[in-house]
Amino acid sequence: MDQKIIRIGGASGFWGDSHMGAQQLVQAEPSIDYLVFDYLAETTMAILAAARMKKPELGYATDFVDSAMKSVLPQVMAKGIKVIANAGGIHPEGCAKALQAMAQEMGLNPRIAVVHGDDVSALLPALRAEGVTDMFSGAALPEKMLSANAYLGAWPIVEALRHGADIVITGRCVDSAVTLAPLIHEFGWQATDWDRLAGGSLGGHIIECGCQATGGLFTDWQSVPNWPQMGYPIIECAADGSFVVTKAPGTGGLISPASVGEQLLYEIGDPGAYILPDVVCDFRHVRMTQVGDQRVRVEGAKGSAPPDTYKVSATAVAGYRCVGSLVLIGPQAAAKARRTGEAIVRRTRHMLKELGWPDFTQAGVQLFGAETLYGEQARTADSREVMVRISVSHKQREALALFAREIAPAGTSWAPGTTGASGGRPSPSPRILPLAFLLNKARVPVHVSIHEAQHPVQTILHHGQVVSPPALTWSPWRESSEPQQSIPLEALAWARSGDKGDISNIGLIARRPQWLPLIADRVSTAVVKAYFSDLVKGRVERFYLPGLQAFNYVMHEALDGGGPASTRVDPLGKGMAQMLLDLPIRVPQSIAREALSELAARPVAADDDPVQ
Repeated sequence: MDQKIIRIGGASGFWGDSHMGAQQLVQAEPSIDYLVFDYLAETTMAILAAARMKKPELGYATDFVDSAMKSVLPQVMAKGIKVIANAGGIHPEGCAKALQAMAQEMGLNPRIAVVHGDDVSALLPALRAEGVTDMFSGAALPEKMLSANAYLGAWPIVEALRHGADIVITGRCVDSAVTLAPLIHEFGWQATDWDRLAGGSLGGHIIECGCQATGGLFTDWQSVPNWPQMGYPIIECAADGSFVVTKAPGTGGLISPASVGEQLLYEIGDPGAYILPDVVCDFRHVRMTQVGDQRVRVEGAKGSAPPDTYKVSATAVAGYRCVGSLVLIGPQAAAKARRTGEAIVRRTRHMLKELGWPDFTQAGVQLFGAETLYGEQARTADSREVMVRISVSHKQREALALFAREIAPAGTSWAPGTTGASGGRPSPSPRILPLAFLLNKARVPVHVSIHEAQHPVQTILHHGQVVSPPALTWSPWRESSEPQQSIPLEALAWARSGDKGDISNIGLIARRPQWLPLIADRVSTAVVKAYFSDLVKGRVERFYLPGLQAFNYVMHEALDGGGPASTRVDPLGKGMAQMLLDLPIRVPQSIAREALSELAARPVAADDDPVQ
C-alpha cells in the first residue's frame, strides 16, 4: 500500500488575504511540500481588468509578489517547497517578471513557469459572429470587452512541474487546479482516474478560500479560538484521493467535520455534478470524520468524464458607477435615510434631464442598520442609527460627477441628524460587467514557458456528457401529536452561503442526522423562496448530500446581477445563510429542548491576546 503523503498549504483565499498565511505555512512542521495561492474570484477578474485599463503593466495580484513571496521566498527555496499561484490574473507574464526581479534582488534564481493560453480575447469577434451569448443572462457579447479568460484545469501546471518549475504562475484557472496539479504530478494519476481527480479537486475546493476551512465564517463562530492567529489550512493527501484537513500547531481556528463541511458546500450548485475542466465531481457521498485534535479525514468523492468545453470568464465595460453614503441619527432614522437617498436620486435625475443627458442605467438606495435586505422579515424599524447607501450607474462619467456633488448638500438641506459625509466626495469608476460562456477546449491552445523555453500542453478531450444524477431521497418526517414550539433554524443546522454570478447557494448541515427529515419538511424550496421574496427573483432548487446529512439550496436571480454588476450591499450572497438561520421553525417540544440546550451550551472561545 502506498503510504506517500503530500502536504499542501493553502495560503490565500482571495486577492487581499492576509500575508500571514504564507509565513505561517512555510514555518509549519512537519514541512509542507507545496504552497498554493488562490486569488481569482470572478469579481477579482473585473478589478484586475480595471487596473490594467489604467496601467498596462498591471493586471495581476500584486500582493503575491510584494507581500506574500517577499516574506517567504528565501525559506521556500531553502526548504524546497514548490509554489503554485493563479496570481497572474489577466497578465501572468507581468507577475512572473516582477517576481523574478524581486528574487534577483535577494540573490535567488527560482525556476518560474508561466501558464499561457487562458486569454481568449482574440476569439471574441468570431464568437460574437457565431452568436455566442452569456450563459446566465442569454445576452449577446458586448462590442467593448476588457477580457475573456478560459478556466483552465490542472494539466498545464502538471507540465510545468514536470519540467522542474519551482514556482508556477497561472492566469485564470479553476481555483482547485492549483491543488489538484501537484497531486497528479506526485502520484502519477492519469487523466481518467476520475475518483482520484475528484478527491484531489475536493481538496483544492476545501482550501481554496484559506481560513474558511479552518473555522472562518463558521456558523458557531463563538467556539472558534484565537482569531488573530487564525490557522491557514493544510491538507495531507493520499494516493487514493482522500485527505486529512489540519493546520499548523499552535494556531487559532477550528477543524471539525462541521466547519470543513460548510466549506464543501460553499459556492457549489448541484453537488452530484460539480463541473471542472478535468473531471465532473460527485460530492454527495463525501464523508468527514474527526481523526484527531484539529484533524478531519475527508473521503468518498466520485468523478466522471468532463465535457470538452471550458467556461470562460469575461469582463466588459458598461459605463461608470458611483456610490455615496450618509449616516442619519435619531428617531425614525430609517425613514429619514430612505427619503434622503431617494431625494438625491430624484434631484440628480432632474439635473440630468435639464442637461439633455440620459437617465441612470441603475439606481439603488439601501440602508445599513434597518435590515432592508430582510424585507418583510426586518425587525429594526425603530433603529436610531442608519447609513444610507446610494449606488448609481451611467454611461457618462460626467453624469456621475454631478451625482457625487449632490451627496454632501443633504447635510444641511433635509433630515435632522444627517452626518457622515466627511469622507469626501465619492469618485466615479468604470462599471465592469462580468460575463461567462462556454468554449470548446480544442480552440484554446495552451503552453508553458520557463525562462526562454516553451512547452506545449496537450489538449485532453474526453467527450463527457454532464447529466445531473437522479435526486437522492431521505426518510420522510413523521409528525407526532407532541406540542410544538418555534425555534430558529440555527438550533438545528449549520449553514454557509456564497455566489456564482447571479446565483446564490445556501448549504445546510443538520446538527444531528435524525433532524434532517425535519429540516427537509420545514425548510422546503417554497419556504426559502417566500423567505427571500424581496431578494430572490428566480427559482429555488434543493439537493441532498447524505454523506454530510446536508442540503444545498440553489437560488437563481438572487443577487441583482451579482458581483460588480449588483447594487446590493451583499452582492456575493455572503449573508444569506445567516439570514436563513434566523428562520423560525415549528418543532416538537422535545426537539426544541434538546436543540436550544445544545445551542446554549456551545463553547465560547476567546482570542489569546485581548486588546487592552
